[in-house]
Amino acid sequence: MSYEPKLAAASSGATLRQLSHWRRASGKRGALLVPELSDSRPILYSFRDVVALRACVKLRKETSLQKIRRAVDTLREDLGEREHLSAYALVAGPDTIYLAEPEQAVDLIRGGNVVIHQLVDVLAPFYRDGRHIPDLLKPRDHVAVEPAVRGGEPVIEGTRIPAAEVAALVRDGVPPDKVSDFYPGVSAAAARDAVDFSDYVDSYIDGSRQAAA
Repeated sequence: MSYEPKLAAASSGATLRQLSHWRRASGKRGALLVPELSDSRPILYSFRDVVALRACVKLRKETSLQKIRRAVDTLREDLGEREHLSAYALVAGPDTIYLAEPEQAVDLIRGGNVVIHQLVDVLAPFYRDGRHIPDLLKPRDHVAVEPAVRGGEPVIEGTRIPAAEVAALVRDGVPPDKVSDFYPGVSAAAARDAVDFSDYVDSYIDGSRQAAA
């Protein structure tokens, strides 16, 4: 399963313009996050990319893009950490960004180790510019995201049925309580949640007009 930019933006809280900006290098620095599935048209993000994007969005609420890039550079170049960005817990602190480890945290801007007591759950829901960004693994009551099911594509909870396909049926005129004729086991409530989530994703077309960095 791959995430097209609109779905990646809606799932992470980033704007489409930010995704474009973060894919590009800045001066001598590399790109903040290059989609691991395809970085040329069609642009395709992975589930791991979306997790990393959520972390970047939360960091960006508290610190500058310049510091985020510097922290990632330190992570890669100075510490030699080459795993996917989603593998690391990055936490914003006063004037710095920490790499959180089990017992302590590494200051990626100023150097040195400190002890931190609270980590931010990048999967949990949050607000950005007044917009509610849903829980990544459960964006709606009857819609779920499981990395092991269809590569993380949003599905009807407890099934492998893509939420987007259910939403498309309803939009084509099938009443929610009749979706089970096509997909047995999909309740009317689940069909309505699939439509609601699809409407939310589609609303991210407007998100492309928001500020980038």
